[in-house]
Amino acid sequence: MTDLNPHAKQMADESMVRNLEAQARAIWPQEVDLILNYGLSEWENPNDPPSARSALRILDAGCGTGEISSRLADLFPHAHVLGVDIIDAHLELARERCAQYGPRLQFGHQSIYDLAAHDGTYDLTLCRHVLHSIPHADRAIAELVRVTRPGGWVHLVPEDYGMLHFQPGGLDIRAFWHETPARYAAATGTDLFVGRNAYSILVDLGLTDIRVSYVTVDTVRVERETFARIIEAWRDGYAESISELATMSRDQVTAHFDQMIADIRNPRRYAVWMVPVVAGCVPKR
Repeated sequence: MTDLNPHAKQMADESMVRNLEAQARAIWPQEVDLILNYGLSEWENPNDPPSARSALRILDAGCGTGEISSRLADLFPHAHVLGVDIIDAHLELARERCAQYGPRLQFGHQSIYDLAAHDGTYDLTLCRHVLHSIPHADRAIAELVRVTRPGGWVHLVPEDYGMLHFQPGGLDIRAFWHETPARYAAATGTDLFVGRNAYSILVDLGLTDIRVSYVTVDTVRVERETFARIIEAWRDGYAESISELATMSRDQVTAHFDQMIADIRNPRRYAVWMVPVVAGCVPKR
């Protein structure tokens, strides 16, 4: 597998902008406490005199349109945040949306496999909603670890498409999420179940205090319309390619997504997406 961005078309589609916005609304309110629990100080050395203090350095790798980069800048108002991505249209939108933060929030074109930073540059390195869409997730995570300082944290949101659950209905949604991701992953050289595999990758890379948590995106904790917009964006961005790589027609794929969307919007029905959050501390040498 030589293509390092097999989801390029889908990632650049306008549906991804809607998806990133809805996912941020659904996930960040539960995710933020996990980040605060890493114990990172607003200043790297808070006991130093103000003139010698060094602000936190944060990398948002695969930042997309900057939805989370800006939230990180709000969470740590003295930190320097860099968002990197390879889709220039998303970076331009991020710059437009985040201009008010000034130079402490910047965006740049960089590959997650080959980051420009020196070893140990960042106190906190995040990679959200990316690892399922690229091959060699272990290589990408190793690069994230490389640029994170000893004692700093690597924070991942590695999606896992075996963790969506819907009530029985006219179409077999359980079979859809069991079979379709496996076929799609095989055809694109990616791991659409990377959420359950990220722990082992961090172990192999020698990280310590590895934590596995779950954000619960369901019809109780998240507004139904926000949840529905996530599935709508997946449908609009991926139905065509799923039909090409799986055993369903585009109409069949769309029908499955439409049933999920209808279930989420139906106040009598329940649906849930368990979103893994996997993190570890880079050991001090």
